Amino acid sequence: MTTLALADSRTMLRRGVRRFVRYPSLTVMLIGLPVVFLLLFVYVLGGTLGDGLSGGGRSAYLAYVVPGILMLTIASTGQGTAISVAMDMQEGIIARFRTMAIHQPAVLVGHVGATVIQTAVALAVVLGVAVAMGYRPEAGPLGWLGAVGLVLLATLAVTWLSVALGLGAKSVESASNSPMILTLLPFLGSGFVPTDSMPTALRWFAEYQPFTPIIETLRALLDGRAPASLSLWLALGWCVLVGVGSYVRSTRLYTRSR
Repeated sequence: MTTLALADSRTMLRRGVRRFVRYPSLTVMLIGLPVVFLLLFVYVLGGTLGDGLSGGGRSAYLAYVVPGILMLTIASTGQGTAISVAMDMQEGIIARFRTMAIHQPAVLVGHVGATVIQTAVALAVVLGVAVAMGYRPEAGPLGWLGAVGLVLLATLAVTWLSVALGLGAKSVESASNSPMILTLLPFLGSGFVPTDSMPTALRWFAEYQPFTPIIETLRALLDGRAPASLSLWLALGWCVLVGVGSYVRSTRLYTRSR
């Protein structure tokens, strides 16, 4: 990447970050949803679900559900990205950028970089709430390194997918609705209950959808266990497949709309 491209990407990144600072209500909403679900599932349902999982009660369920909540957080911030991209497309700012002598892909890079920062803040808040509730991850240095790396890969994949959804949306309203399926995937996977407790058809979908191997791998890393090799490779494969495919789709949509 040339010096000009790097400079333009930094400029667009600052623009994205300033948008989050100037309009904090969206960030608060995107962070608030996972926190509410964390409190709801742990304090209202956690005692019963924890006893059903391992007999460990609410504390055992808290350790089980945190990885699913973290993935829900990533999916929620992706919805904000789709809205921001659609707003840029609908309000004409992209047309203005195209008349300027800037590195055009920097516009998308700025959205992605700003969302990664926003997601990091959201994940820190959610994890802090979980720790305040009694969550104590047992991961060592290598486990934390692997967990952070996996979360970063998942964030990039979901963010590029959200950019593609925002570029392809006909309106801001449709852009806000299209990524909602992402927030449902942790529920339709192993984020909140084991997949073997589900009916056969739903269990098959839950075990092979993208979020389940990511959640299972993240859960093992945070628990201080070695993740199952199949879950690890499926998690990495899904992140790369979704991320690269969405990046290609986003650049094509951006170029096509010029």
